[in-house]
Amino acid sequence: MKYESGRSMVEMIGVLAIMGVITAGAILLINVGLNSSKRTTVRDEVTVLVNEIRNSFSGYDDFSGIGNVNVFTMTGVSQQNPYGGTYGVAVDPSNPRQFIVSINGLTQSECEALKVRTWPGSIGYEMSGHKESGATGTCTNPNGENVVQITFGE
Repeated sequence: MKYESGRSMVEMIGVLAIMGVITAGAILLINVGLNSSKRTTVRDEVTVLVNEIRNSFSGYDDFSGIGNVNVFTMTGVSQQNPYGGTYGVAVDPSNPRQFIVSINGLTQSECEALKVRTWPGSIGYEMSGHKESGATGTCTNPNGENVVQITFGE
């Protein structure tokens, strides 16, 4: 029997399979990190919007003068959210002493994640004794068409 050197085809396929598993795991971890980063960005941007709106309207009885154009100009927050959709801000039609921040253009999974996230200072969160998230949403639409709404005010 002759001595052979080099790698067999089976060994090469084994190495490639291991590399494939490692690469797939790395991609999964990167996606998890990106999603977490996007959620944190949304939370931070909504917090800035809410704080700036409250500060700007603190001398008024209600939020009836609120609108997307002046809010985004005033706060410096981009109207585009990290998911490719937009933020919206409007006075609550049932109570002008409240305003609604909407996060539009979400996938179903991101909609669900933001809907169950705790939104301190929101009407739903405070009224529930800090037991509910404070957000409502429609998360059953096709991806990119889901919306989460959070109501703030009195």
